[in-house]
Parts: sequence; structure tokens; C-alpha cells
Amino acid sequence: MRQLYSYFRSSASFRVRIALNLKGLEHAIVPVHLLHGEQLQPAFLGVNPAGLVPALAEHGAVLTQSLAIMEYLDETHPEPPLLPGTPLDRARMRALALAIACEIHPLNNLKVLKYLKHALGASDDARNAWYRHWVESGLAALERQLEPGPPGRYCHGERPTLPDCCLVPQIFNARRFDCRLDHVPGVMRIFDQCMQLDAFQRAAPAAQPDAE
Repeated sequence: MRQLYSYFRSSASFRVRIALNLKGLEHAIVPVHLLHGEQLQPAFLGVNPAGLVPALAEHGAVLTQSLAIMEYLDETHPEPPLLPGTPLDRARMRALALAIACEIHPLNNLKVLKYLKHALGASDDARNAWYRHWVESGLAALERQLEPGPPGRYCHGERPTLPDCCLVPQIFNARRFDCRLDHVPGVMRIFDQCMQLDAFQRAAPAAQPDAE
């Protein structure tokens, strides 16, 4: 049985949970509580020396980094594809996914927010303002990137693909921090469409065994 080391609120873990569900791949969740520092304990560092979730263990190997894991799943279980179409199509889908995973998320993940508070002395209000600024401006840029794309209900066409797996967790986090979202109607239309699907619903934070 493949194992996914995951934290219920981790957006990177959420991405992989969606991909596993879309592909119908059975997996066991191994909770790693980030707020309790379990990711920095020797037991988990032996799994992923970077001290990050997600980590996917199968066939005696451990894979890390959510996008790398999802592309591995796509290569080893190609149906339904997360990166269908032509090389140009796949380049666009990767660009949309990376816009979220590399431009928006890193500025607002847990270790950055902790550093702002504990090392730089930022107040909760200042930290939350930081979060909202980068999420709201990043989603506005994503909205512009989506506009010239092919028609469809999702980020790229009529079925969920790699960028949809990244978009939905980012919106969950944006809502948790009370970010403005009325300026990105296209993004929210896609989010609502995704959340009608069982694969996304079962991957949501509240549906996880470690949810609080």
C-alpha cells in the first residue's frame, strides 16, 4: 500500500491527495502534524530530510515535492491524464501550476509565516496583511493567465488537470485567511466546478483523518 505523509491543512499535500483520487489510486494517509513540529523529528526526517510534506512512499522509494509526485503518478498511471494534449498544452498547464506552487504558495507557507512572526517580530495583523497581499496579487495574475486559454470548465479544457490540483488548495487557504476573491471570477468559477467532484471533496482538509 502506498503511503502519503500529509498534513490536513498543507496545500501541497492537498494537491497530491486530489491527484491520487482523480486517478483512483488507493493510499494510506500518514499524518504529520506541522504545528506540533512532527516534520522536524528524527522519525520523519528519516523519510524526508527536508522536513516537508507531502512525501509519497511506494515500492521502497520515497518521493517528495508535490509537482514531482504528481508527474510521477501521471507517468506511472496515465489515465486519466493530468497533462494531456500537445507539448504546448502541457507547457501551459505546467506554467499555470507553477504560478501557484512557485509564485504564490512559497511566500505564504507555514515556515515563512512563522519566521515573520518569531524572527522579524511581525504582529498577527502584519503577518495576515503579508499573506493577503501576495495571495490576492498572485491570484489576479493567475486570472490574467487563464483568460487566453482554451474554453472549458477547468483550467485547461473540459477535465481537471495539473493546475486544477494546485488551484483548489490555494483557494482553501485564501478563504482561511479572509483574502479578497471577488476580483478573480474566472478562478472562482473553476474552483466551484472542481469542488463538485468527489475527488476534490474527499481530498479536502475537513475530510482528512487528522482534521481538527
